[in-house]
Amino acid sequence: RFWPQARALAFNAKGGEPASHGFTMAEILLSLTIIGVVAAITLPSLTGNINERTWNTQRKALYARMSQAVALMPALNGYGTLDDTTDTAAETFVTEGLSKVLKINNICDSDHLADCGIPTKISPLGGENPIDVPLTLVGLNSMFNGSTDIGGPNSQHYEYSQKDTKAAAFETQNGESILVFYNPSCVSDMGENSFSYVQPKMCANFIYDLNGNKGPNTVGKDIGFMTAIYPADSIVVAPVPQDFNGGSGSHEDAVNKCRNFEDSRLPNIHEAMSMFYNRSLLGGGWGGLAIWTSTSSGGGTFWRQNLNTGHRGPSSRDPWNVRCVKR
Repeated sequence: RFWPQARALAFNAKGGEPASHGFTMAEILLSLTIIGVVAAITLPSLTGNINERTWNTQRKALYARMSQAVALMPALNGYGTLDDTTDTAAETFVTEGLSKVLKINNICDSDHLADCGIPTKISPLGGENPIDVPLTLVGLNSMFNGSTDIGGPNSQHYEYSQKDTKAAAFETQNGESILVFYNPSCVSDMGENSFSYVQPKMCANFIYDLNGNKGPNTVGKDIGFMTAIYPADSIVVAPVPQDFNGGSGSHEDAVNKCRNFEDSRLPNIHEAMSMFYNRSLLGGGWGGLAIWTSTSSGGGTFWRQNLNTGHRGPSSRDPWNVRCVKR
């Protein structure tokens, strides 16, 4: 019953010839051009969002594995030999410590870090010009310089003693490349309720690359850091600093500024310590700052951490700097 109607549509009225409903070559090319332009605009953003979600998932999974591994270790200090001629501290920490509680594919000493997928350069937070990957504890942070009797405010003095150590590296079974900095003489929290330095409390610091030698090798993307603090009852933190300059203000101002910037919050005191240890990875806008933390020091005061010298102390209403981390 539909054939007459279909036939009528297929032939024109004048000559009975089939009607033409195709596209011209110009129309096809124009359509492809529009599609190409739209794809060029949207694909980088789409790819970036996918990468960001992938990195966030990997980062959380790595943090969970590392936290569990460190919790299984009896103590984090005392590994390896460290004297005027021999430095096996970081390598031994991995081979005799971490590898017993964490599945590791490959371990590399300080002379063969590239064999574990460690890049030679990385870009600090915000994609600033690449810097050389640090190869020693002092290279990570020059304030790990073995200084003793550091003067504090009100003529107070705080002593610590440590030596520089070479970095080591390892690859996980999940494909992450991890650079390890180790302080074999790290100490526990002494319950300081006033001014102190945080250098001696760092036992192990890790710079991780979630995808090995692949790009973009940028902090906050595939590159990040993680720190194990205190030799016993250790605390592992992996802050992800935001590329955000909140200026300065009171503690209340700092809380509000971070809350209002995307998915952010103030770092706690241990995250702020980790940020000090890894300050070279944070870029030029972080140098010389004393930043607020979210951790109360009692009596209506909160800890603030100096990212230049490493000292920390309680404060109440002083206008310290505001820097945030991802929730």
